[in-house]
Amino acid sequence: MNSTEQPAWRKSQRCGNSTCVEIAPFEGGYLIRDSKNPDQEPLRFTEEELAVFAAAFTAGEFRSE
Repeated sequence: MNSTEQPAWRKSQRCGNSTCVEIAPFEGGYLIRDSKNPDQEPLRFTEEELAVFAAAFTAGEFRSE
């Protein structure tokens, strides 16, 4: 990330260990990372992209059969 601003990472309250997804609002969008690999480059989403992703996830589009 090229910004001097530091993301404010948050985990779900349901996260019971260190293997969680973290999210942070950042520069008008959102960053998502794996808490096990905090030094890895995070994924970047606009607000609209994150809403579409969340709706697809909730609808079960990412389940393996």
